[in-house]
Amino acid sequence: MANSTQLYLASASPRRRELLTQLGYRFEVLKLEVPEQRQSGEKPQDYVCRLARDKALAGAAIAPAALPVLGADTIVVLGDRVLEKPSDLLDAKDMLEALSGRVHQVMTAVALASAGRCDVRLVTTNVAFRKLDEAEIEAYWQTGEPCDKAGAYGIQGIAGKFVSRIEGSYSAVVGLPLLETDLLIRSILEQR
Repeated sequence: MANSTQLYLASASPRRRELLTQLGYRFEVLKLEVPEQRQSGEKPQDYVCRLARDKALAGAAIAPAALPVLGADTIVVLGDRVLEKPSDLLDAKDMLEALSGRVHQVMTAVALASAGRCDVRLVTTNVAFRKLDEAEIEAYWQTGEPCDKAGAYGIQGIAGKFVSRIEGSYSAVVGLPLLETDLLIRSILEQR
């Protein structure tokens, strides 16, 4: 471990690594498995905040040094329905057909565990999709891009052409809200 490391990132997501790098922090990635199972009756915003917190705390439990650990999670919400990563083509088609021509919410929570506490921030962004047809949904699936993405799409990739407008944080839709993450990290690092 380099002495210049400022924090750990409890995520293997290449998108989160890229976004955290944009903020200029020196970090190391902690790879861990945290169950992502919504509890009965759990509201979407509570679910995504719990997952981010669970990831940060799990990372803090195995981190080799007493540095802050950043966890994050992103979900796509359409009404009361939480759209997570698709299991197969039929699941992805179901999600993308449901999002077609409608506005949905992308909720990203970031959590920072440090010195026995864990602070969480939630960012919700409204995303509007244009109308999609079955052929383009199938062609999109064949690219492989939607396979590991909440809601079966990645706004930073090919699916950007499906988005007619967003209201809120673009980086949160990608997976890490830059403003809120920076403020959260700075507040902890300034206390050290």
